[in-house]
Amino acid sequence: MVIEKRLSTYIDSLSWDIPEYLQEVEKDAVMAEVPVIKRSTQTLLAFLLDMAKPAAVLEIGTAVGFSSMLVSEYTKESTIIDTIEKVPARIKCAKENFKKYNKESRINLIEGEASEILELLASQGKKYNFVFMDAAKGQYMNFVVPVYKMLSAGGILVTDNVLQDGDILESRYAITRRDRTIHGRMRQYLYYLTHSEEWNTVILPVGDGVSVSVKKVKEGS
Repeated sequence: MVIEKRLSTYIDSLSWDIPEYLQEVEKDAVMAEVPVIKRSTQTLLAFLLDMAKPAAVLEIGTAVGFSSMLVSEYTKESTIIDTIEKVPARIKCAKENFKKYNKESRINLIEGEASEILELLASQGKKYNFVFMDAAKGQYMNFVVPVYKMLSAGGILVTDNVLQDGDILESRYAITRRDRTIHGRMRQYLYYLTHSEEWNTVILPVGDGVSVSVKKVKEGS
C-alpha cells in the first residue's frame, strides 16, 4: 500500500461500492491468493472508463477475470473488451466466471503469451482506445511498443503496480536479489513514460501505484 491504509480505507468508504457479484469474485480471488486490483485502483479505472467512453478496451493480464468484468460495468454494451492471459489455471477460472455472470458475449479472452499476442494484434491492425496493463511487470517495456501502435491518438494506457508497494523508491541494493531485475525494469519503464515525446503521463500513488498515460496526438494527424 503506497498511501497509509487507514486513509485509503476512508477514501474508499466515501464513494465506492462494487456490484455484489464482483464482491464475490474478489473474495474468492483473495482466498485463492490470486491478486486483484485494489479498491482505490478500481475506483480510478471506473472513473477513467466513464470519462473516456472507449469503443474498444484491451486488458493485459486477465487473472480470474475480475478487472475485465469491472470494465464491462463501466462501458457501453457495444464496447469491445479483449483480455489476454497465459496461465491455464487462471484461464479456466476466468472462463468459469464469465459464464457464471453472463459475460461470455461481452469479454473476449485471448489465451497465450502477452508479448506474442500483442505483436500479432498490432500486425493485424487492431485498434483500441483504452488499455489496462496488469501483467508480468518485468515485461512492460516490451509490451508498450505494440500497445502504442494499437492505441488511437488520445487513447489511454493505465498501468498498475508501478510503484511496487513503495519499493520503487529503494536503491537496487536494498531490494532482494531476486527482485532487482523487475525493480530496474520498472524504473526504466516509468522513466520512458515520463520522458517520452509519445506519451503524456501522470503517476499516481493509488493502490500499489498507477500510471495513466495518454498517447499524444501528432501534429498534422
